[in-house]
Amino acid sequence: MGMTENHLVVMAGGVGSRFWPMSTPARPKQFLDIMGVGRTMLQLTVDRFRGVIRPENVWVVTGAQFAELVREQLPEVPADHVVLEPCGRGTAPCICYVSWRIKTENPRANVVVSPADHDIKDLEEFRRIVGEALSFSAETDSIVTLGIKPSRPATGYGYIRADLSFSALRHNGIFRVDAFKEKPDLATAGTYIRQKNYYWNSGIFVWNVSTIVNAFRVYARDISEKFEALQHVYGTPSEQEAIDAMFPTCESISVDYAIMEKAEEVFVCPADFGWSDLGTWGSLYDQLPHDEYGNAIVGNGVRAVETHRCIIHSATEKKIVVQGLEDCIVVENDGNILICRLSEEQRIKSFM
Repeated sequence: MGMTENHLVVMAGGVGSRFWPMSTPARPKQFLDIMGVGRTMLQLTVDRFRGVIRPENVWVVTGAQFAELVREQLPEVPADHVVLEPCGRGTAPCICYVSWRIKTENPRANVVVSPADHDIKDLEEFRRIVGEALSFSAETDSIVTLGIKPSRPATGYGYIRADLSFSALRHNGIFRVDAFKEKPDLATAGTYIRQKNYYWNSGIFVWNVSTIVNAFRVYARDISEKFEALQHVYGTPSEQEAIDAMFPTCESISVDYAIMEKAEEVFVCPADFGWSDLGTWGSLYDQLPHDEYGNAIVGNGVRAVETHRCIIHSATEKKIVVQGLEDCIVVENDGNILICRLSEEQRIKSFM
């Protein structure tokens, strides 16, 4: 199966409230240049699939209020490939919806689903792994997830337990999934990483479109029937109105609960390509370059004095001087300022 059959679905509907004040309801983090490199998280996500997936085969799932932002940032993506959710219902309904849209256009499509808020350092290795997973899913009726080799006992990610005793036929780097595990406490996470067959669940999935549509029919029938019933409107002017009326009636559930934990032919492709889920300021701090005092600084007007192990981020040219802080988050955006201990970043949403 060549590149013409490969499709990418970018999940870009989150609100990113833990990245306030950079991320706001009107412009969440996926539409921002969080890394300070001149490209937004959404653009970087699509960029990393170059050479694997053609621009005309890219799909973006997002909230209706972000349609113009997506089209502005990704003009190369066909306008009708920007799939709009009228409301949030978890990842299962929107994946079912976009899968039917893709199947209508290309019944043989091989699909990668990726969140829009990841950072990946080794793009060459990433593309190799994705290519391997696409090849495997094209040959089989299997669902593949990319499992990240853990570098620490992280408590912010779900884990995948793999059966490493046998690899998939003709694909030595792909193994059957034994179990998906919820986000653990620190002691449990420590146990996982010592066992060598546990991986972080990246939330990146690979499957043939027929495989995932059939999985919804078996494991999430109510959701499946709703979207299957609308086949006649997909790609027509009536589509959005029909989706707007039906979508709120879907159960709110993640694809992990609806499909991944129930399906039988689920495999993991262990990977090590410098992956990070940029869910918090602390995770961004880990990925940015640090100065000699351990500070990660984004913004031309920022000066740190007698300051250590802080992330200081400004989206504007305003002059910011920080003196005497340690282990803190300092963020300025559009007149809003956050100063918070890194250790308290999970509470940012409650401060609002």
